[in-house]
Amino acid sequence: MMSAVPPHVVASCAAASDAGSIPVALERCSSYDRAAVQAAVIRVLEAAAWPSVRGRRVLVKPNLLRAAPLSCTHPEVTRAVCLWLLEQGARVRVADSPGFGTARGVARHIGLDEALAPLGVRVEPMNRARPVPLRAGGTWGVSRLALESDVLVSAPRVKAHAQMRLTLSVKNLFGCVCGLRKAVAHTVQGERLETFADALADLYEALPPVHAVADGVTAMHVTGPSGGEPFPLGCLGASASAVGLDTALGVVLGVRPEAIPLWAALLRRGVPGALPETLRYPLLSPDAVATTGFRMPEELADVSFRPRRLLASLGRRVWASLRR
Repeated sequence: MMSAVPPHVVASCAAASDAGSIPVALERCSSYDRAAVQAAVIRVLEAAAWPSVRGRRVLVKPNLLRAAPLSCTHPEVTRAVCLWLLEQGARVRVADSPGFGTARGVARHIGLDEALAPLGVRVEPMNRARPVPLRAGGTWGVSRLALESDVLVSAPRVKAHAQMRLTLSVKNLFGCVCGLRKAVAHTVQGERLETFADALADLYEALPPVHAVADGVTAMHVTGPSGGEPFPLGCLGASASAVGLDTALGVVLGVRPEAIPLWAALLRRGVPGALPETLRYPLLSPDAVATTGFRMPEELADVSFRPRRLLASLGRRVWASLRR
């Protein structure tokens, strides 16, 4: 029987909890100019009061959904995060398991491999699956690279989502599920939206401590996680609590917790950071970066992958493997 909130989830923001608040640093950033992004990333990371990462195995997990730049975390944001971590003495790796294509192929297409090369960091696949049990039954095959890291840094792009309405730091962790196992997870656990959201919360609790940096310079709205439209949100955010950062961004976008299935699941479990009143803002408050006009799907699409969609996903994976 899994506990309600594993000790490491609480410990990841213990200092903030002792003070009665979790720091979430929000800062404006209106372009992907390298110097501007680097400066903004340094500001939010220093203000977010992360625990020391010196000597720690840190896995940076950007969103590399597919070979379409707006669908992915911008390379300059990922680069800036990796550079800061390296300067703090962390042992940095970068990995993902894209929904379409391969991690290295997507990274090459969007320019991430070129951005990381001077840092001596390359993008790796999420592989070597290990079963992680789910409360509702069954398991997800999660990459040992993620499970065996000391710290994860989820670095999503802020995007609307056709199935989950909004995808941020915690939803981005679904890319730790290896390859085709994600499609199988949709098929097996996706029959009910609430069950799938709970499984995502199970994944978050099974992973090492998850810090987060969100790319909201140019967000995606209307639909997603691909095929949406660019939205000039103009901000970056960071927190030692991935849940806390997602909650703050939900407040920025003016969305209620019950409208976001994953946020609602985290609230039901009492996960630290899911309540807006437990957060504090050392830089800008959500009101200072709040926006109007960001659109999310009113009706959510089916989360499950029926046999036809599962077979189509299998076919795409085989084709990508043959091309590689």
